Amino acid sequence: MTKAKKLSLKQNYTMLTKGLDWEPSYQKKEDIFPQLSFEGIKIHNWDNWEDPFRLTIDAYWKYQGEKEKKLYAIIDAFQQNNGQFNVTDARYIQALKIFINAVVGLEYSAWRGFTRLGRELGDASPRIATQMQAIDEMRHATTQTHAISHYNRFFEGMGNAPYQYDHAWYLSIPKSFFDDACSAGPFEFIVAISFAFEYVLTNLVFMPWMSGAAYNGDMSTVSFGFSAQSDEARHMTLGLEVIKFLLEQDPDNVAIVQKWIDKWFWRAYRVLSLVATMMDYMLPKRVMSWDEAWTIYYEENGGALFADLARYGIKPPRNAEVTIKEKGRLSHEMWSIFYANRDVVGFPLWLPSQEEMAWFSEKYPDTFDKYYRPRFEYWQELEDLGTPYTNSTLPQLCQVCQWPCLFTEADDPTEFVHRETEFDGEIFHFCSDGCHQIFEDEPKKYIQAWLPVHQIYMGNCLLPDADPSSPDFNPMAEAIRYMGIKPGVDGGLFKDHSDAKNWEKWTERPANIHQGASTDFVRKTSSQNSK
Repeated sequence: MTKAKKLSLKQNYTMLTKGLDWEPSYQKKEDIFPQLSFEGIKIHNWDNWEDPFRLTIDAYWKYQGEKEKKLYAIIDAFQQNNGQFNVTDARYIQALKIFINAVVGLEYSAWRGFTRLGRELGDASPRIATQMQAIDEMRHATTQTHAISHYNRFFEGMGNAPYQYDHAWYLSIPKSFFDDACSAGPFEFIVAISFAFEYVLTNLVFMPWMSGAAYNGDMSTVSFGFSAQSDEARHMTLGLEVIKFLLEQDPDNVAIVQKWIDKWFWRAYRVLSLVATMMDYMLPKRVMSWDEAWTIYYEENGGALFADLARYGIKPPRNAEVTIKEKGRLSHEMWSIFYANRDVVGFPLWLPSQEEMAWFSEKYPDTFDKYYRPRFEYWQELEDLGTPYTNSTLPQLCQVCQWPCLFTEADDPTEFVHRETEFDGEIFHFCSDGCHQIFEDEPKKYIQAWLPVHQIYMGNCLLPDADPSSPDFNPMAEAIRYMGIKPGVDGGLFKDHSDAKNWEKWTERPANIHQGASTDFVRKTSSQNSK
């Protein structure tokens, strides 16, 4: 009896994606896959779809299982050795609060979106690819939660992430991004996430930020970052394959895809403002500035990408030049927004030290000393007087990205951007030309946006036990309670926060450089006095 010859990986993949699929006989294909036609995308031959990885189910689980063993071994060692005390200082922990409260929710939303694509795409090959990415996204949400949850045992602000993701005002920015994508059609979703976000911009999250985590002694975060990086490589490859597949199927697809690239590049860029803030202001030891990261990972890498796509008729994203003009000031404007609204966010804020401002002066020679140093020095004077600056009213939010309308004009850092338009008898406001253009293209979608500030003023952000008729009713305090933010525990000034006080008690080290420790002191003592 002749022993059956073992199938090659390519043969196994073909059996999985072609051999198990079938053509319907008693139902129309357009009834089985009703989402494929309404966006206007034309697919003539699904057989042209190519997945360079050609992963089969058994190979995928074996590969991921090996990574899981290594990942959890590192996380366990980190916990057993009280690794939380070996990070540079307690300010770094505040960046993890943004990560657990915002990024993990995005990973979960990505799982939802790619699971849907596994039902809606019209061929087995892309359905298999998107299902494996869906599993990846759920795995990322899980491993990130496990890695960061260790910090929750010692520091405030990480124990209520799912609730805050759905309720806190500043987390509506990343949440609205994926709600927007998940409510789009299947081809727009996959262009938005697999290409515009994963291929064009994801390196800004998984390269400089994870390097920053390593540089600040956080091996727990680094472990899940590196474990996810190989997944991200597949996701980026899928994104590029999707774009080329759509563009090669029909010339009419080019204009539709270009519109989606323009839209989702800007939407993703606005979300990445959080990453800019974390890189420049929340890493006590910095790897590179946001300016440098944007130059490398978008201008250089993205420029090469769009030069390659030019043969299909694809142009660089609309408003890309604005992001280049803003790279010298984005993080400084973002930190100003958070500092001024620090009592209604889930992490405490601080002003940069003189040493840190010297670093900003070096990295941002054309903008920092001229526009932002005077502001921070003035705010420091107010802090020293016991009257720190804070916003006394709620800001106007952008109807599309949902950030406060506090960004500045591309060509004038001294002037706030404000765009508005009228639709159906109502005025809508925007933080940029990019968001304004997105609204103009789909106004009926974005008039449905749930804007936290508007909802607060309409009295909709109240818990069931709130009583507006009570004589001592405080609408702002009740809105903060609705968001899951605890005054004196979550936000406020870092120097007064329990994380800073506990850090000094546990490690016998200053809680941050601003309170007197130099970078050299923190570096020398970062692995000592762990208790």
